[in-house]
Amino acid sequence: MSASRVFILLVAATLAAASPASAQSSDPPVKAMKITVLSTMLVGNAREGVGEWGFAAVLEVDGRRWLIDTGARAETVLRNAAELKVDLSTITDLVITHNHDDHTGGLLTLRREMAKKNPKALSRAWVAKGIFTSRLDRQGREAGGLLPIKAEYEKLGGTFTEYDKPTALAPGVWMTGPVPRTYPEKNWSVSGQLQMPGGPIEDNVPEDSSIVVQTAQGLVVVSGCGHAGIVNTLEFAQKAVQNAPVHAAIGGFHLFAASDDTLAWTASKLKDAKVQYFLGAHCTGIEAVFRIRQALALPRKQAVVGAVGASFTLGSGIDPKALAQ
Repeated sequence: MSASRVFILLVAATLAAASPASAQSSDPPVKAMKITVLSTMLVGNAREGVGEWGFAAVLEVDGRRWLIDTGARAETVLRNAAELKVDLSTITDLVITHNHDDHTGGLLTLRREMAKKNPKALSRAWVAKGIFTSRLDRQGREAGGLLPIKAEYEKLGGTFTEYDKPTALAPGVWMTGPVPRTYPEKNWSVSGQLQMPGGPIEDNVPEDSSIVVQTAQGLVVVSGCGHAGIVNTLEFAQKAVQNAPVHAAIGGFHLFAASDDTLAWTASKLKDAKVQYFLGAHCTGIEAVFRIRQALALPRKQAVVGAVGASFTLGSGIDPKALAQ
């Protein structure tokens, strides 16, 4: 079987697995939620963390907490959390949005250090189906962030659970699983190939997933990089979880290299989705945030470049910290 045929079958299988065939969620809206950025390029306040090319955030919903991604360097999130006075030792569960090392680099360090305080800390990792597929860079080296450290994490008592479709992590909190690529948003950098049984194919990050929270104001979508495409992700959330406006889009959306035409089209789709808050961190890009803010006619406080320590709280909006306000 040719590599191109395998690619077609892989895409078809991904779309089938991710298709929202079941009824939409009937969960009541969550009452309280907050998300705080622990890893991104900028730092919000002096002496409150360091910046890096990576992403991590803590999500709190109705008394439950998750760590979303773990940053790039081994100790960035560990140190940033300490300086921001965010206790990670009480968090049992984490979500890895996709298999790139700028989202997985802190996993082992965080598990080791937090387990000293709580044996169950960060011991359950939720990931999308296919995340452990080998991906080789142009030099033939393994480029996946998780595959080289999977065994070590499991030795430390950690477990991985893979989802191939939208799944509720708690009432009103969903993980999308792989997102169908309805629109040709090429929100990834072609730097390697997935190693499939029929031969290598382009690595379009098929496991890319996001978190969706149901609120009375609409959906809050949290993305690590948005390699599936921000528009594909938001529309899938509306189809698979709840047909509601997108109240807030938060995280990395890989728009830093997008053309003016792409940004204009993206902004028009975000306007259709009725996005009211946009916290663009990590790979979103500074200029992209400004263009989207302008196109959506949002006030300055509602469309902000994400910084370490920045947060979004349901009911009160974005706290950008000093640098990004």
